Amino acid sequence: MQSLRLRIFVTLAVLVLGLAYMLPSIPSVKQSPLGTLLPEDTVSLGLDLKGGIHLTLGVDMDTAMHNNLSRLGDDLRATARDEDIFVLRPNVLSSSRLEVVLIKSEQKSDFDSVIEKYSPFTIEEARNMGDGKVRYLLSVSPQYRDELTRLTMDQAIKTIRNRIDQFGVAEPDIRRQQDNRIQVQLPGLQDPERAINIVGQTAHLEFKMVDDSADIEKALVGVLAPGRELSTLITTHPGGGQSESPIVLRRDAVLTGEYITDARVQLDQWNKPYVAISFNTRGGTIFANLTGENVNKRMAIVLDGKVHSAPVIQERISGGKASITGNFTNEEARDLAVVLRAGSLPAPVVIMEQRTVGPSLGQESIDKGITAALVGMALVLAFMIIYYGFAGLVADIVLCLNIMLIMSGLALFGATLTLPGIAGIILTIGMAVDANVIIFERIREEMRRGLTVRAAIAEGYERATLTILDANVTTVIAAIILYQFGTGPVRGFAVTLTLGILSSMFTAIFVSRIFFDLYTKSRSESAKLSI
Repeated sequence: MQSLRLRIFVTLAVLVLGLAYMLPSIPSVKQSPLGTLLPEDTVSLGLDLKGGIHLTLGVDMDTAMHNNLSRLGDDLRATARDEDIFVLRPNVLSSSRLEVVLIKSEQKSDFDSVIEKYSPFTIEEARNMGDGKVRYLLSVSPQYRDELTRLTMDQAIKTIRNRIDQFGVAEPDIRRQQDNRIQVQLPGLQDPERAINIVGQTAHLEFKMVDDSADIEKALVGVLAPGRELSTLITTHPGGGQSESPIVLRRDAVLTGEYITDARVQLDQWNKPYVAISFNTRGGTIFANLTGENVNKRMAIVLDGKVHSAPVIQERISGGKASITGNFTNEEARDLAVVLRAGSLPAPVVIMEQRTVGPSLGQESIDKGITAALVGMALVLAFMIIYYGFAGLVADIVLCLNIMLIMSGLALFGATLTLPGIAGIILTIGMAVDANVIIFERIREEMRRGLTVRAAIAEGYERATLTILDANVTTVIAAIILYQFGTGPVRGFAVTLTLGILSSMFTAIFVSRIFFDLYTKSRSESAKLSI
């Protein structure tokens, strides 16, 4: 009896916990006074049920590699300078090669050691230029490129996830695909255009030096010195107007947005919003050195390839502070601060595919899925009562409890219910009934052998339990593999299947036994059982 009381207590505790997590998913309960006492977790619907947007983003790995080589070149130059070895600013030749010029040829062996110790480069060529300088041609290995690709994709996914989290979209599905692509699914999005702007905006912030000695007229017809590029300076006037003018920049960025720690919207003297940014310690040091070395020169602040401002550096700027001005609206400035705070993308991304799933399609899918589940469940419930009598009624009760536990499990673990997930629930309904049928048939066999009802129930459960465990454990393993290697809706199917199997084993083996023990407890040994 003590054991039965303990089992009843455990069952009631699970029942209360399950109700607590299932009820908030019912809108009327969520909005009622009871909803304030319940957990806030609800069952999240996937893109195929709730509607939303689907994006496929392509990451520009060539630009990522170019930026990385540029940073490596600057680091190599700074390291060499610490060893009193002086080189000219490195020049990126391609996505895997860098050109560096050593000023004094007698330091060649020392510079070779610096390259070997402090950089991933290998020396392809080191040629004397005849004027005492040595021209190095450096390259990185294919393994380094592969590792950089992996890190760039991981950082891009993390950055996009941070942006979406700040935007407030629940249950986003963000995953890497082949060919350097990223899939983004945003269920239930109410403002798709703004989200697309935030996700797709590179927010690739760079600081580049302006080449004021360049001839703009020649630059406009494509005549540029090596290491230079033509860009567009956007000038915002006090009255709100905006104009564009050509500007020549040094191609290599001297500082990028990867060192940003904070970005906030502030108002200027004309009450116009701008974005104030702060750098981390390393970024602040680089910015201070950069401004100290380039006093009276112009430095361009380039966001996504467009120059938003190109102020003249008046003095060394310490403290790691800078600002981005432009003809921003308050909302645009807030969104820019969000993407900068979430982190700059390591490389530009382009939206290769954009699909909007309408809520009407999602509602239709929900209605059909629910109808199929209800019809299947009703047929099963009726069959069990007709075929097994009292035992069938017990099976129906634990089957309803099983469904409740699956829904509460989805809410508790933050899983997303998808259309294949509904199929998984329907499948587990059949598997839960199978478990009860196995138990009932074993009890029938024992009763036909002449055992009493109480003994037949004990023997039937003992013989059936191992069979049920064997069958369900293998299915759970398969579901785990599906979740690990599947994508989107397939993972939703795996989640509901796993939750369904675990809850069905609990209800079929543990909970249903309580009903039979309560039934036989108050009856004599010769009592009959409707089964």
